[in-house]
Amino acid sequence: MLPQDPFILLSVVNTQLRDRFPTLAALCEEHETTPEALCARLEAAGFRYDSAQNQFR
Repeated sequence: MLPQDPFILLSVVNTQLRDRFPTLAALCEEHETTPEALCARLEAAGFRYDSAQNQFR
């Protein structure tokens, strides 16, 4: 289960993207969510996914 707090979520997601998952889709599949839903949660806190860097900024 992913954290609810957007700043903790950002940290967890970026760490997992760096260390475990080659794509956002792979991370979302593991956590049973969609890329759209995860992006919406983080975009609400001002973060956007950068596919070239495979991380949220």
